[in-house]
Amino acid sequence: MAKQDYYELLGVAKTASADELKKAYRKLAMQYHPDRNPGDAEAEHKFKEISEAYDVLKDEQKRAAYDRFGHGAFENGRGPGGAGGGFGGFDFGGGGGGFADIFDEMFGEFMGGGRRGGGAASGRGQDLRFNLEISLEDAFKGTQSTIKVPTSVACDTCNGSGAAAGTQPITCPTCAGHGKVRSQQGFFTIERTCPACHGAGKVIKDACKSCGGAGRLRKEKTLQVNIPAGVEDGTRIRLAGEGEAGLRGAPPGDLYIFLAVEPHPLFQREGPNIHCRVPIPMVTAALGGTVEVPTIDGSRAKITVPPGTQSGHQFRLKSKGMSVLRSTQRGDMYIQAVVETPVNLNKRQQELLREFEKAGEKGSHPQSEGFFAKVKELWEDLKE
Repeated sequence: MAKQDYYELLGVAKTASADELKKAYRKLAMQYHPDRNPGDAEAEHKFKEISEAYDVLKDEQKRAAYDRFGHGAFENGRGPGGAGGGFGGFDFGGGGGGFADIFDEMFGEFMGGGRRGGGAASGRGQDLRFNLEISLEDAFKGTQSTIKVPTSVACDTCNGSGAAAGTQPITCPTCAGHGKVRSQQGFFTIERTCPACHGAGKVIKDACKSCGGAGRLRKEKTLQVNIPAGVEDGTRIRLAGEGEAGLRGAPPGDLYIFLAVEPHPLFQREGPNIHCRVPIPMVTAALGGTVEVPTIDGSRAKITVPPGTQSGHQFRLKSKGMSVLRSTQRGDMYIQAVVETPVNLNKRQQELLREFEKAGEKGSHPQSEGFFAKVKELWEDLKE
């Protein structure tokens, strides 16, 4: 059966640019990749066809030969490189580009991380998480906290190399120092981390007695953490290189500080703003007056209560809220009035309130009067 035209296979025009070819190939390869279509022989065959087409068309010399001679350019040694039919000229081992050049880019995450180079980087230390609780006041003004983190640090005896004094790690005989080994599995050449050196490319012949050849030891590390003003609950601070030490001199991981802001007995935070419920004596609410309230910065603020203030009325104190992260600005503070009904009244106070009630005129309690007027109308409608 005659081969399908390479351009038609990839769904591109003969004038397609290199970027257009790559984009088309990536889309089709993701669709027909055998790992995404297990047991589907048709998908596997399609994947081989589009891979062969892309390998030819991405190469300027091969593409020119194909445009001139078609598929015959690669039969019987004809054309660039003398490649034969089928998959001639493919390099699945990673040397010289081709399919291997973009395999990691497309399937690295899908295949569990893709290719990784050998050397010390493969033994990078673990990232660590530390949960730190701070007060709302500390979140407002910023602070410096001292924390103690159980972690792994580089061994002082061998300076992190893992080798005994006077010796050095030697080249791994299994992978010849590459940190990775290859094995053929059907259609693919699989590359994986060397099991002998775990990707380091070197092995320890005489291990350090202090760390047992790991190049690191367990230890509690004391650190100073600078917490900027304006941080919110859930803020994450990264301390680069303060995670676990890497194996045998590999780079350390990072430390991530996750902040939790403690609940405050008076204030509730909403972004950059502060909310506070303040009880207002009934007489002050009725006649008007002034009330002093605390603020997050430790000072006091005076608010003027107008006559007839009701529960739920809000007073805004501009720029009395939280600090804004990486800014000199502050949010606002909102005071919510809660009119307090007096309790434990003595006999004289009760008498005065009854006199007050009898002396009251219509309109002095607009909310209750309006509510019960509507209730009365509803009842009358129901009776009819």
